[in-house]
Amino acid sequence: MANKFDVISIFPEYMSPLALSLIGKATKAGLVDIAVHDLRDQATDVHHTVDDTPYGGGAGMVMMPEPWGAAIDQVVSNAPNRTHDLVILTPAGEKFSQAMAEELTTCEHIIFACGRYEGIDIRITDYYKSQPNFRVREISIGDYVLNGGEVATLAIMEAIIRLIPGVIGNPASLDEESHSLESEAGLLVEYPSYTKPAEWRGLGVPEVLLSGNHAAIAKWRRDEAIKRTEKLRDLTRE
Repeated sequence: MANKFDVISIFPEYMSPLALSLIGKATKAGLVDIAVHDLRDQATDVHHTVDDTPYGGGAGMVMMPEPWGAAIDQVVSNAPNRTHDLVILTPAGEKFSQAMAEELTTCEHIIFACGRYEGIDIRITDYYKSQPNFRVREISIGDYVLNGGEVATLAIMEAIIRLIPGVIGNPASLDEESHSLESEAGLLVEYPSYTKPAEWRGLGVPEVLLSGNHAAIAKWRRDEAIKRTEKLRDLTRE
């Protein structure tokens, strides 16, 4: 049974990149089942309204629970007998990581709720947390604010789907990725990569990479990954 993904947004066309590259090929091969839904289809007025002013006052608009509840219920009805993971994209959510991507590959059905404006009425989170066969995850991709959850959804979906068996042509490339390498200090960032030519504009390739000594190359790559990780952490502390 293919991993199923449903995306709900007021800008469904934003998700068109999902038809490209490896994700598009994975969809055609039946490895994943992706559907994108327009939240405004669930609005009940002539203006297709999905937001209103916040109770208690304040700037901005809040997305109303009625259209969200109807949209989520509809996609669930199309995926019976599955456990549903509702992912709500919010700057206040748990920080997304490679470990989380690996965990989410085991989910049967993921629903991405792409909020806009000042976010989605919190009762959507509270209600679905109380429903059987539902798990609700509030997720953030970083400590910054975007106009909506679509960009975050694309990033998270790519991180998840590329880990599904059969999506990446050479599975060994996943084993070598830097974020799967662990050190005493935690996960490592990427080591520097080189390809042909061996010299470009006066800049050469480290001799060890030309040596054919695989043990020495592995050590060099790990050492470089540790150096880059330490440098990055120093910058983030400044």
